[in-house]
Amino acid sequence: MDIEEEIRSLQLDSTAEDNNGVVNPEDEKPEDNMDKMEEDLKDEGSANSQSVPIEEKDVVVKHKEIAASEASDEEDNQKRHLNVVFIGHVDAGKSTIGGQILFLSGQVDDRTIQKYEKEAKDKSRESWYMAYIMDTNEEERVKGKTVEVGRAHFETEATRFTILDAPGHKSYVPNMISGASQADIGVLVISARKGEFETGYERGGQTREHVQLAKTLGVTKLLVVVNKMDDPTVNWSKERYDEIESKMVPFLKSSGYNVKKDVQFLPISGLMGLNMKVRVSKSLCPWWSGPCLFEALDALESPPRDPKGPLRMPIIDKFKDMGTVVMGKIESGTAHEGDSLLVMPNKAQVKVLAVYCDENKVRHAGPGENVRIRLSGVEEEDILSGFVISSLAKPIHAVFEFVAQLQILELLENAIFTAGYKAVLHIHAVVEECEIVELLQQIDPKTKKIMKKKVLFVKNGAVVVCRIQVNSLICIEKFSDFPQLGRFTLRTEGKTVAVGKVTELPAAATTSTILA
Repeated sequence: MDIEEEIRSLQLDSTAEDNNGVVNPEDEKPEDNMDKMEEDLKDEGSANSQSVPIEEKDVVVKHKEIAASEASDEEDNQKRHLNVVFIGHVDAGKSTIGGQILFLSGQVDDRTIQKYEKEAKDKSRESWYMAYIMDTNEEERVKGKTVEVGRAHFETEATRFTILDAPGHKSYVPNMISGASQADIGVLVISARKGEFETGYERGGQTREHVQLAKTLGVTKLLVVVNKMDDPTVNWSKERYDEIESKMVPFLKSSGYNVKKDVQFLPISGLMGLNMKVRVSKSLCPWWSGPCLFEALDALESPPRDPKGPLRMPIIDKFKDMGTVVMGKIESGTAHEGDSLLVMPNKAQVKVLAVYCDENKVRHAGPGENVRIRLSGVEEEDILSGFVISSLAKPIHAVFEFVAQLQILELLENAIFTAGYKAVLHIHAVVEECEIVELLQQIDPKTKKIMKKKVLFVKNGAVVVCRIQVNSLICIEKFSDFPQLGRFTLRTEGKTVAVGKVTELPAAATTSTILA
């Protein structure tokens, strides 16, 4: 009986619509509907107000829906946003932990996991199935090595996180640099398995290089996650955990980290998901009373950001999709839909057609957000990785040379660091060959004072001020103005030889000449 009544009422509704010629509000803008209604009500008075009940009700509902979607948009933006990069030696378990986080936070369903388990079993690699969530291409799955920087999103009660899964293999350090340069905080993954920690930590292991690079690239807070605690060679042993911590602390200090303030250690099992979303049980690990991984991530402070500053967004990737779409992390300022901006160094004036954040379209995005921006006014082939989107009023500096303060880490054997030294410069998303043109001053690492003697060459561990030249225009800023756009690394033959910060830009690179 109920069904018949429903059908009858539906028929009545449809005939009423046909007779009254009421337009479906879906086809019309809600604002237009409201204006029309107000005019109708004014003209016809309250007597005729009965003639548009369907339209009025629908419009109100439509307005409520829009208000609700806007409110949820605002709510998403109110949650603070952090970019987390997973770094560490190859096979420490970075991709597995990333995959497990996505599974525990409900981003991946059970059926997908079962599919990956079967796929890993077919390749005789049962323990790799969680890593398949992050390592999506076939090469990575066959070798079990991450090559590109994996990217994914998850949320806790208070924070939206973007996971950046960096490759651990030494051949892919340039990819790791591009991942770490977008990060706010780092999770250093260390394998507790016997022999694996030692391999990663010794000279030539990626644990050391990754820590030094992370510090240089602006990752100020570090969570040191001791993984594989469930391994038979470890079995949640406190002795093994303490041994790893005691070896890592002096090294982290020497890399420039304040261990008491900026570093936190915790034990987990990435494969089993233990001590990640909920604390590990006392029956399994009686000696651990600290937080689990999700709690530790939530407790980390956000780095200071300037949403009102001039816009700076280094481009890390670009593609065509109904216009030119660029990807990157906003380092300063806010990008709004409809803004007119400048792509440097080629001085292309562009208009923002749309801003996307974590796959969702938003009206604006502030500093710290990883975004995709659709632009008009520039072709995709005219944009390169390392170009920077900046505000028209205060564009970024584009230079061929600059003065920097360098710390020499470890030169190649028989290499002398002097004028004429060539290396590859990595600064935000820029990768460019450079040459040291002149050594200006040497700084005493202990006293931080300038040494009086003239510098002709320097050795490992030295701090030196020098002039660096590149072959093509690059967009950079002074470290004191924009730290993320003013810190860099120098690499030679696949090895990081020095880290530095931009201290001076040539007078020619002023805003007026850029706009001229």
